[in-house]
Amino acid sequence: HSNVVIYKILKSLAMNPLLIPEAYIIGAQPLCSQLVGLSQGQKKLCQLYQDHMQYIGEGAKTGIRECQYQFRHRRWNCSTVDNSSVFGRVMHIASRETAFTYAISAAGVVNAVSRACREGELSSCGCSRAARPKDLPRDWLWGGCGDNLLYGYRFSKEFVDAREREKSYTKGSDESARQLMNVHNNEAGRRTVSDLAHVSCKCHGVSGSCSLKTCWLQLADFRKVGDALKEKYDSAAAMKLNARGKLVQRNSKFNAPTSNDLVYLESSPDYCLMNQSTGSLGTVGRLCNKTSEGMDGCELMCCGRGYDQYKAQIVERCHCKFHWCCYVKCKRCTKIVDQFVCK
Repeated sequence: HSNVVIYKILKSLAMNPLLIPEAYIIGAQPLCSQLVGLSQGQKKLCQLYQDHMQYIGEGAKTGIRECQYQFRHRRWNCSTVDNSSVFGRVMHIASRETAFTYAISAAGVVNAVSRACREGELSSCGCSRAARPKDLPRDWLWGGCGDNLLYGYRFSKEFVDAREREKSYTKGSDESARQLMNVHNNEAGRRTVSDLAHVSCKCHGVSGSCSLKTCWLQLADFRKVGDALKEKYDSAAAMKLNARGKLVQRNSKFNAPTSNDLVYLESSPDYCLMNQSTGSLGTVGRLCNKTSEGMDGCELMCCGRGYDQYKAQIVERCHCKFHWCCYVKCKRCTKIVDQFVCK
């Protein structure tokens, strides 16, 4: 699947010391042939846009880190069983976890490529050329160098969706349903980045009087994208194929999902026990919160198996003092805390 490919790119970049950024010089053909798992279309794009590949990898990495942050208190914590891709076999099930991983990684690529344009790292794009917002006060300047969201969005759509576009499945088949699901969730991830982009401004004028402002388009902090997609994960829509080979909601009582919502086809496994076929790591050995009633609480996290308690020594910053001017100096204190671990 296209996002798994991004993780393979990432893995290739991490595992292969030959693929250092200097290898991204135009004409360095070996790069694209060394990356495992690219589809034909992606290989062509790789050859045309070799300087972009580093940022595709960085974007995927950002997506993975955000996924692991968002799910740190859940039974499935965005980790992997096998090393063929970052998310392992979990991706084989058309579940809401798969929907989230496709969306967050497509979003990561938009984010990284848009920023790389602004920073002048890519030969085929530069600062944002977004139109001046209509509600910007007339005496404020629209300029600066904004994140090139339009380019990042278009390139991510072209590259990430290439694998899905190349496949031709029989209309109405399970494979065609999964293809539609993947493309939909990739788009939802990209749109979330787009929807959260905002106008940022800087003051000019005598002694910072702010008599003049320069404004530009800026992407939101990626944590906000992660938070928004996590909300969409919680309200994701269960879908099925209709007779015309289109995805429709399983329960027609609910509002139909928009292009910004996440969709899935299969129920998730419970992720309680290790299961090679589903890619579940299980929750044996996971830390849990004894006082929480939520998913991070020992009852739910440990799936009713109980937990062990032990003492752990943790080091934290303490006795912090502000020094003029301008830094904070802290001591390091160790303390013994109770920790609870699933049986």
